[in-house]
Amino acid sequence: MLNVRSIWNGAISFGLVSIPIKVMNATESHAISFRQIHLDDGGRIRYRRVCELEDSEVSTAEIGKAYEDVDGTLIPITDEDLASLPIPTTRTIEIVAFVPADRIDPLQMDTAYYLAANGVPAAKPYILLREALKRSQKVAVAKFALRGRERLGMLRVVDDVIAMHGLLWPDEIRATDEVAPDTAITVRDKELDLADALMDTLGEVDLEDLHDDYREAVEELVTAKAEGHEAPAAPSGEEAGGKVLDLMAALEKSVRAARGSRGDESEKATGTGEDAEVTELPSGRTRARGSARTAPKEVGGKKSTSTAKKTAAKKATPRKSTAKSTAGKKSTTGKQTSENRTTESRTTKANSAAGTAAKPSVDTASSSRTAAKKTTTKKTSAKKSTPRKRASA
Repeated sequence: MLNVRSIWNGAISFGLVSIPIKVMNATESHAISFRQIHLDDGGRIRYRRVCELEDSEVSTAEIGKAYEDVDGTLIPITDEDLASLPIPTTRTIEIVAFVPADRIDPLQMDTAYYLAANGVPAAKPYILLREALKRSQKVAVAKFALRGRERLGMLRVVDDVIAMHGLLWPDEIRATDEVAPDTAITVRDKELDLADALMDTLGEVDLEDLHDDYREAVEELVTAKAEGHEAPAAPSGEEAGGKVLDLMAALEKSVRAARGSRGDESEKATGTGEDAEVTELPSGRTRARGSARTAPKEVGGKKSTSTAKKTAAKKATPRKSTAKSTAGKKSTTGKQTSENRTTESRTTKANSAAGTAAKPSVDTASSSRTAAKKTTTKKTSAKKSTPRKRASA
């Protein structure tokens, strides 16, 4: 912390308590910077500060600020002018409220700073504010002036240090009305399930393990060219980006790729051990093959009754043929009645056997017996009428 240069000195105004602090940048950029050169000869391109009136280059110490009016007039503004503004935030971080952290929209967050106690007397009130923020689990909203303008800030505790995030003013956040996609698009449950499976497969990550791949690649490129070697070739693979033609297939492929890269053998995507495949249906909708399907419901009573009726009908058919052939023979009325009773008994036995396997309803058995009795009556009447016709002849 001692090697970090202070960019602003002032105080935190905490009610009637004033805490002298020093402000330091909490972040640093590791991006690789490039210089501009002349392509013809490789000469360095520099920007020089030139006074338009004298047509000569001036040093940084000779440069000041000015406000350009609408008519082009330049009005000089000095640092002393800005320091004497009648506002308390010129040298003070004024806390105006304490709110829950989720009240701050991340879109408002800007540059982060560390606030350090400036001197031994500032240590006690600094620690008091730090512990109060910890116990309340809230953040402080403050106003401060830095680099020529007043800004909003959010104070929170990071380890044992009070950190301040510069916040954009609410009117500096653009509306999202013209950015959101068409709300008429419908996302199906299957697509959401695969998206959830992809999120679960990717899981969490330790942010400390993430690093700047682009910066490392640029460093390798610079090293190779400096040593006269050939520049590293781009890794071969599928072309990134482009239009997604099949969202379901892309999601399923992403889930499989994420599992392969993490070595995760758990089957979270489809709930089965099979990889789902997408099949294009005639209607244009997709269906995943290999996923678990719901078995059709079975209605035991109705299905068994239907089977029993078919079985009884098949078994009763040959009995009817036998009854017809018996009726055609010349026999007495007593023998025919006996045979009809035998046929009815056999039909009843067949129905009873079928009822043991499929448990038919009582109405079905009664209908079979009634039909058999009617058949017997008709056949008996036909037999009795035959000799009467022959006698009259």
